[in-house]
Amino acid sequence: MRKYETLKKINKFGVVAVLRGKSPEVVWKMSEAVISGGIKSIEVTMTVPNALDIIGELSNKYAQDDNFESPVIGVGSVLDDVTARLAILKGASYIVSPAFQPETAKMCNRYRIPYLPGVMTVQEAQTAMEAGADIVKLFPGNVYSPSTISALKGPLPQLNIMPTGGVNINNLQEWFQAGAFAVGIGSDLTKEFERAGDISIVTDKAKAYMKAFRSKDENG
Repeated sequence: MRKYETLKKINKFGVVAVLRGKSPEVVWKMSEAVISGGIKSIEVTMTVPNALDIIGELSNKYAQDDNFESPVIGVGSVLDDVTARLAILKGASYIVSPAFQPETAKMCNRYRIPYLPGVMTVQEAQTAMEAGADIVKLFPGNVYSPSTISALKGPLPQLNIMPTGGVNINNLQEWFQAGAFAVGIGSDLTKEFERAGDISIVTDKAKAYMKAFRSKDENG
C-alpha cells in the first residue's frame, strides 16, 4: 500500500520542493522551512553532499508517520539503480531522475517505490509508462508551455505529468488547469535565501506557493 499512499500524497500536496544546496546542513534548513510553509513533498537531490544522510534523517522524522498529512520524502537526480536502492534503504518514498533509466525502473518496481523519470517526448513518456512509471517528470519544464500537457495527454490520456523547471507563482495555476498531476519547484523557492541568508524567506515563499495551489480550483 505504501506506493499508492505516496502517489496520493504527491497528488494531494501538489507542490514538490526540489532542494539543492552546498551542504547537508543548508538543505536540512531548507526542508524544515518549506515544510513549515506548507509544502509537504520534499525531493532532496543527489547533487547535495551526503544527500543520503539527509534523506535518512528526514525520513526518520517524517516519512515513517502513518498520518496521511505527514510529509513525503523523495530523492532526485538519481542516475542509476544502485543509487536508487541506497536511497530506498535510507527511507526515500519516491525516486526522481532527469531521464528514464530502465534499470532504475526495475529497482523501484522491485521495492514498490514510485519512479518519476524525466521525459521530453511522447515516445519517452510511453517507454516510461510501459516500464511501470506512475508519474513522468516533464523536464526541463522551462522549454515547454502548459499546453504541452494536453498535447501529451492526447495520445496518452492516462499519463500523470509533473512539470519541473520553469514553474513559478505566476504560471502554477496554468499548469494545473492544463492537467498537471503535481509540479516541481526548485531554485525559485531557495535562491533568495541563498543570497540573503534569511531562512524565513523560504518559508514565506512556500506559503505563497501553497496559497496559489489551493486557489487553483477557485480560478479554474
